[in-house]
Formats: sequence, structure tokens, C-alpha cells
Amino acid sequence: MRVFVSGVTGFTGGHLARALLSRGYEVCGLVRDVSKAHALDMAGIVPVVGDLVDRESLARALRGVEVAYNIAALYREAGLPTATYRAVNAEAVATLIEVAASAGVKRVVHCSTVGVHGDIEQPPANEDAPLRPGDVYQETKLEGERLAREASTRTGIEVTIARPSGIYGPGDRRLLKLFRGVARGRWVTLGSGEIFYHLTHVRDLAEGFRLCGEVPSAAGRTYILAGGEVTTLNELVRIVADEAGVRPPRWHLPVWPFWVAGAMCEAVCAPLRVEPPIYRRRVDFFTKSRAFDISRARAELGYAPAIGLREGIRDTLAWYRKEGWL
Repeated sequence: MRVFVSGVTGFTGGHLARALLSRGYEVCGLVRDVSKAHALDMAGIVPVVGDLVDRESLARALRGVEVAYNIAALYREAGLPTATYRAVNAEAVATLIEVAASAGVKRVVHCSTVGVHGDIEQPPANEDAPLRPGDVYQETKLEGERLAREASTRTGIEVTIARPSGIYGPGDRRLLKLFRGVARGRWVTLGSGEIFYHLTHVRDLAEGFRLCGEVPSAAGRTYILAGGEVTTLNELVRIVADEAGVRPPRWHLPVWPFWVAGAMCEAVCAPLRVEPPIYRRRVDFFTKSRAFDISRARAELGYAPAIGLREGIRDTLAWYRKEGWL
């Protein structure tokens, strides 16, 4: 089977592409940077130079493809206008599905985020929980879901939507500050730390995506893909400390001064397109619960996370050490 993966040079898309290759699939991926095409080719991935918002390059990449996995997204970057997020996270989704339908692709698996549910007031949340996106990234990802469903109805192509929780594993840098802070004895928790935190190992997620692309009954469905274990933030920090061989940090500070400081930094830095040293979204990490019910994915897809949290943390710490980041 020939499959397409967008975001193939990124953390999640790269893991998915390699996982599919290991199963014998022919994998092609879209790359904007010509210099990265050679590395993909050497890895066995067929590179197609182009852009997610360009129909012609999409048509080239989707030729002969049976399943397309749309993993590419614009994450949080300082100073970017809403229109830029919308172009990649929403409008390009509809474009990809329309081009895929014209190319004869059977199904598109679109990667969204559990962030569309916002703060979880009654954890664990399932796919039918209220939708309360809290920032421009989550808002445009939710808009992307809506446009994906509309394009599916309009063209007749099968679409499956996946909502991953926090993704981690070798290659990830988003949680590096937490892992490094704990390992070096410099971690401070804002607030009580008793909010829920639900991680997904990238290898489990890649398998979940594959199932979304291949299980016949998954067409038209939405699935939360998350790990098999939910912890509090305090428990997560303790496991990281244990696996790093250090004493668990015990410092807790109040949230509100940092939230105010974040708002002020954003106001100053955003017009200058400078990454603020602290921002409200980072403070939200300590205050918003994230716990999800993966019963639907288990029952309908056969999704079964295989990597325990402690094993995954050990795996990730080893990769950080190898890269010299700890």
C-alpha cells in the first residue's frame, strides 16, 4: 500500500512514516525544504517537494496513494497572526481532502488535538465532551475538524479524525524543559500539582494513526488517542525524578504572579515577534486538567497502548542524554 504523510520531517509525522515503512508500506511525504529531501530519500521515504497549501504539489504527492495521514500543523509561535494559523491548521485541511478525493485516495486521517476540549472539568473526557478551545492553535484545529467533515461530505472521501493527548518520546522537545528541570534539580511546580496530566508515547500514537487509516468502521469517526495511564502532574514529576536518579523536587509557588507576568510579557513581545520568556499558555500547563477516556478507540479500532508511562519516560530520558540535553 502507498501512503502519504504530511509533516514527515517533524517529530510525530517522522515517527509515523518510519513505523509505516517498517510494516512494508511505501511512504511518500511532502517537504518544503529541498535540503531535507535527500535525508528522507535515504531513509526510504519518497520525498515530494511542495507545500500543504499548494494544490499542485499535493496532487503530485497524492498520486497513487490509498491512505493520507495529515499530521502537519502550525503549533504555537510568537507573533504569528491568526490568519497564518488558519491557513495551515484549517483551510489547508479542506484543500488536502479535496485534492485527495480527486486523486482517488480512499481515506484521509486528520490529526487534530484533545486541546479542542479545553480544560477538562469532569475528567476523563471522551469524544463527546464539550468543545472549548482556549487559544488560536486549538481554535484553528477545531475549525480544521469542521472543514474536514464538510469536505468529506462534499467529495465523498472517507475521513477519520484523531485527537492525540500530549505527545512525548525520543525526538520530542516540548517536554524537554520538564525533564531537564527535574533531572537537574531546578523544577518548580506552580500551584498544587494535583491536576491530571495524560501523555501519549509517540510509538503508541503512530499505531493509533495506522488503525484510524485501516479499520473499515473508522470512516467518519473521531477518536481520542492517548496513553493507557493517567497521572497527576505531581506523580509525573516524581516518576521523571525516579528514572533520572534524583530526589523529587518539592518546591511549589503560587500561580497568579506568573500568570500576570505572562500576560505582560506577551503584550510586549508579540508585536516584536519575539518569543516571550514566560507566557500564559505555559502557566496553563500547571492549572488545567487533562485526562481522557480512550474506550472508543479501544473498542472500535483495537487501539491498545503498549508502552507504560515509566518505560516511556525512561526511553525519553535516555534519548535526551544521548543528545546532550540533560
